[in-house]
Amino acid sequence: MQVIAFATPAHPEWRWRIVDYAGQMVEESYAVFPTIAAAVDAGAERLVKLDTVDRSVRPNPYRRTSYLRGK
Repeated sequence: MQVIAFATPAHPEWRWRIVDYAGQMVEESYAVFPTIAAAVDAGAERLVKLDTVDRSVRPNPYRRTSYLRGK
């Protein structure tokens, strides 16, 4: 799993998000942080506390597109 930090125009403060390798969100912070580094550090601490194993399956980027041909 990985920790990312994000901010939006509506909420410019930094927050962290934990995502698995399939791209699914596992957990997101409600607390805000002044810097991206502080957000990532706090998220990394939370990831250690979760102590889970990522068993997700990454989506296939080369999937078939035959379902598009009939349209």
